[in-house]
Amino acid sequence: MLLKSVYLLGKKIHEMAMEEFLDEDRVREELKELYVLLEAGKISEEKFESREEELVGRLEEIESYKNS
Repeated sequence: MLLKSVYLLGKKIHEMAMEEFLDEDRVREELKELYVLLEAGKISEEKFESREEELVGRLEEIESYKNS
């Protein structure tokens, strides 16, 4: 019984992680917020470029995962 409960909990955690991993809308929203911060002068160009690269990479990972 305990092993089954642990298995089900692990399965649920995996499902939730995958749902978050594949959330393109969240990543796009972060990109929009990033552009707003840059335009408002609240972050440096260097920080912007670094974070933008990460977010675009995430979108590419999501697309690649969904197409495989």
